[in-house]
Amino acid sequence: MRINKGVEWAAHACALLAPLWPDRGLSLAALAEFHGVPEPYMAKQMQALARAGIVNGGRGRSGFYSLAQPPADISLLDILLAVDGDEPMFRCTEIRQNGPCASKPEDCKLPCNIAAGFAQAEVAYRESLARIDLVTLNRSVAAQLGPAKVEQAAGWIADNLRSRG
Repeated sequence: MRINKGVEWAAHACALLAPLWPDRGLSLAALAEFHGVPEPYMAKQMQALARAGIVNGGRGRSGFYSLAQPPADISLLDILLAVDGDEPMFRCTEIRQNGPCASKPEDCKLPCNIAAGFAQAEVAYRESLARIDLVTLNRSVAAQLGPAKVEQAAGWIADNLRSRG
């Protein structure tokens, strides 16, 4: 399984916006600069988050982005689904019906054990991501970074902050 980098960028952007909820946010230019990523690609991720109702805002490089929901209500699964969609990771092609020892379609009414195993793993994976909300994530990130790095980031954010209205 490989998660595309757009999901990573979107998750980092949401984590950065979480402490600013409900009435403050950052511009697209600031979000891209903070993470050192190309603005057009960050814009694509932010648009996907906006379509999913995770963030508000947009409209150009100076567009104001803020979380549309409380950070405790946004999980890593929400972000993954917003950016990558809801397609299952594994798609069974019924390979067991191919080749010299092929099973007949009527003998394949139940999912094969391989497809069932992948489906079970995906359920566990999604449940795990659903348990990690932005508040929980930010607490662990702050603990990992330490006070000096958190203070440095807070200063940068304060210099680039936007308020609603």
